[in-house]
Amino acid sequence: MTPRKIIIDTDPGQDDAFAILFALGSPQDLEVVGITTVGGNVPLSLTTKNALKVVELAERPDVPVFAGCPAPMVKKLMTAEYVHGETGLDGAELPEPATPVQDEHAVNWMVRTIMAASEGEITVCTLGPMTNLAMAMTMEPRIIPRIREVVLMGGGFFEGGNATPAAEFNIFVDPHAAHKVFHSGVPVTMAPIDCTYTAQMTPEWLGTLRATGSRAALEAANMAEFYCQYGDHKFPTKARPIHDACVTGYLLSPEIYEQRQCYVTVDISSSETIGMTVVDWWHVTGKEKNVNVLRRIEPAPFFDLMLERISALP
Repeated sequence: MTPRKIIIDTDPGQDDAFAILFALGSPQDLEVVGITTVGGNVPLSLTTKNALKVVELAERPDVPVFAGCPAPMVKKLMTAEYVHGETGLDGAELPEPATPVQDEHAVNWMVRTIMAASEGEITVCTLGPMTNLAMAMTMEPRIIPRIREVVLMGGGFFEGGNATPAAEFNIFVDPHAAHKVFHSGVPVTMAPIDCTYTAQMTPEWLGTLRATGSRAALEAANMAEFYCQYGDHKFPTKARPIHDACVTGYLLSPEIYEQRQCYVTVDISSSETIGMTVVDWWHVTGKEKNVNVLRRIEPAPFFDLMLERISALP
């Protein structure tokens, strides 16, 4: 089977790093055409540096990294050092990257790559704010029918939000971008926090990952242990959700997800609920369903597969 071609749009972030390593460890299934970065968990200069560090950790410097938009389309940038640390990848000991970032802007490269590919060939995976993709759609609307699918980590419904009572972080940072993508007509699959909260790394699983002995696994475990320090106020055990890796898991094993087609929109006007993903789970509005919503995951096969793929890296 020919590997599925994907663009990873990201703001690393420890959980982004897991998603990227998971994908790069799955070359038989996924071809990472390139990685684009955006301001999100930390500012753009750090998300770009972190993406380069992760591809070098995987010994895949051939995967090009393109720096994108430093700030949302309308709002000011909100970052999350309180979760990810000052670097965004606190916990890991990774050298300064030797691989240079590409000269071309991420949005220009995304447009050029999608237009050059066959229709339906490229899947775009967004692990952070959706600014780059929304800007690409605005700059060149002809990319929209050419995209196979957009698979994103973001949003929430029954669980509410994690940045505000109503809004999940990735959507809250740039709600206008998410609104643009959700209503573009492109096939969208959303892994909200309702799903990612069912994919929790346990200390025991991290110990198993560390015990595999590969450098990628060791550093992934190191960064995860830092990341897992956050959340005691929310989670009753030391297990923590590995949000963005759920995107890679869906691409590899969609059958382990409970999913439903729904109408979804994003609030872009209310001061109280801006960034909220309004999910019509029960189809009460009768509006056309525009998003495949992932409700929950089967954790055992997900973590078994991620362990296998990350530990296969050098």
